Amino acid sequence: MPPPCRRCHSQHLINLETARKLGIAAGALAGSLKSVHESLYAVRVPTVPSPHLPLSRVASAVIAGASGGIAGAAAGNQMIRHLLPPPGEGSPWLCLGCGHAFRVRD
Repeated sequence: MPPPCRRCHSQHLINLETARKLGIAAGALAGSLKSVHESLYAVRVPTVPSPHLPLSRVASAVIAGASGGIAGAAAGNQMIRHLLPPPGEGSPWLCLGCGHAFRVRD
């Protein structure tokens, strides 16, 4: 059960450690999907017409997905770190009502 907000006494809070983990995972997934899609469906002029998907495109899609996932995870982590309250002890919380970020000692 989250503590009430210190500013507006709202009960609608999110633990920023949990939000950071979710942000990293969501960023990695979004970055991977975006990079793979761009790698596979980029407009290219084929040198040899083939009805099959060339293996080189699959390999480049895997590499693009991995690098996009790393970049997306870094972006998700950076976004959540911007929301974190100043360093200190306790769990960081963010009020969804007023946007106040604070820490509560456990």
